Amino acid sequence: MSDNQEKAVDSSRRNLLIATSVAGGVGGVATLVPFVSSLEPSERAKAGGAPVEADISNLKPGEKMTVAWRGLPVWIVRRTPDEMASLSKVTAELADPDSKETFSYPMPDYCKNAYRARAEHKDLLVVVGICTHLGCIPSGPYQANTNAALGHDPGFLCPCHGSTYDMSGRVFKNKPAPKNLDVPRFMFVNDTKLVIGKDEKGEA
Repeated sequence: MSDNQEKAVDSSRRNLLIATSVAGGVGGVATLVPFVSSLEPSERAKAGGAPVEADISNLKPGEKMTVAWRGLPVWIVRRTPDEMASLSKVTAELADPDSKETFSYPMPDYCKNAYRARAEHKDLLVVVGICTHLGCIPSGPYQANTNAALGHDPGFLCPCHGSTYDMSGRVFKNKPAPKNLDVPRFMFVNDTKLVIGKDEKGEA
């Protein structure tokens, strides 16, 4: 074999080695990316019920934010003092003021109170924003005297068939909706963050 032939062979081997190394590196990275991604909860897992965190640090009194959990809109409402005071005033007008009847999820023990909230954050309402009549999404919260369907009371209104709920998500009497809005299991990580779908007993 001539010197020129040997040089050509060596050059071919070198090119093959470089190409193989590059391909291997690219393949390694391509394999690593989905592996690292797999450590995070997938969208399917979240939709299937994985707990969801919510940052409430910017939520002001009278405001509502919505977080998706299990494909459902979960409302987090920071109620004003007036909205809190309205809860005891409307008791006689409610179909189930003590939330004895639940809809899709059992009522967490820590929310079995007039506020339907945790004792350490009574102003924060956490409910599934789905009307218990036919699954429409209610609107609100409305302040007192701003919605004819609610009259003098603050609360929520389902635009589909007129069901109304107070500021704890409890349905008023003689409305199409048969039950109060669901309260999912949740817990506070700290004063500015909560987790929906999980509490001290584990995941929902």
